[in-house]
Amino acid sequence: MKSILLKYLARFTTLNEEEQQAIVEDILVQEYKKGTMLLRQGDVPTKCYFVLKGCVRQYSIDETGKEVTSNFYTEEQAVSIFNHHKQNKSSAYTLTCLEDCILVVGDLDAEKDMFHKYSQLETMTRKMVEENLGEVQDELASFIASTPEERYKALVRKRPHLVNRVPQHQLASYLGITPESLSRIKKRINTSDF
Repeated sequence: MKSILLKYLARFTTLNEEEQQAIVEDILVQEYKKGTMLLRQGDVPTKCYFVLKGCVRQYSIDETGKEVTSNFYTEEQAVSIFNHHKQNKSSAYTLTCLEDCILVVGDLDAEKDMFHKYSQLETMTRKMVEENLGEVQDELASFIASTPEERYKALVRKRPHLVNRVPQHQLASYLGITPESLSRIKKRINTSDF
C-alpha cells in the first residue's frame, strides 16, 4: 500500500527516494471497516485523509433531514479539510467509509511540524490542492450547466468505477437527481449509443 503513496509523492515532489521513504515511514496508515464514520457533521475536524484503498463518502444532512452526497473519494484521492485553520470551525458534512478502507491519516494540528520537517511536503500539498481545486471548479461549472443525463454521462466517462461501487440512491444524490430519475437515465443510455 505504501507504494501507492510513494508514486503519489514522486508525482508532486522532487524528493529523492530516501527522503520519500522517510516521509512514508513517518506517516500513519490505518485500516477502517465499512461503515466507519471518520467525521460527523457538526464536529470540529482534527484529521485529514488520503485514500490508499476503498471509498469514502462525503455528505450532509439538510434541514429536512435528507442526506445530500457531495463527493466520493477513492484510491489516490485526498480527503482535504480546507477550513480547519478557522478556530473551532465545525464540519458542514460527514465522512463515512463506504467500503473497508486503508487510509493515510494526517493530524491537522501536527501539519506544521510535518511541513517544517519535510519542506517539500508543503510544496506537494500545495500542488495537490491546486490540482484538486481546479478539477472541482471545472466539475462544478459543468454540473451547473448540464442536464441530469449529461451529468451521468460525465460521471461514467470520468469515474466509471463509482457506478458499481456506490449505492444507487447515493449516486443519484451526488448527481442531484432522484433514484427513479437515475434509473430512467441508465435505461435510456444503455439502449442508446453512448
